[in-house]
Amino acid sequence: MKRRAVDIDDSEDPIASLATALLGLRNPEQMRAFLEDLCTPAELEAMSDRWRVVPLLRDGMPYREIHARTGVSVTTIGRVARMLERGAGGYAAALHRRPTRVR
Repeated sequence: MKRRAVDIDDSEDPIASLATALLGLRNPEQMRAFLEDLCTPAELEAMSDRWRVVPLLRDGMPYREIHARTGVSVTTIGRVARMLERGAGGYAAALHRRPTRVR
């Protein structure tokens, strides 16, 4: 991702600021509205594709079967699998905290 040089106060970590904004949202409707404002349709599709394969990977489903079920590329599935195994732990935390059914 390209970073543009700008003269702004960057004393606050921009990712931490975004995380704080996300934590301030109260329900799935507010979160969805924020994400739709923040992201392009393609970005939302890419993120939702990644999230869709997380539980399938956790359950041990083979990549090709995940691809057949979801249409998500095997390359993307592999990237998600690497993050599940060696990432920062965000997928695992979200899986642990996930409600049983989201509408």
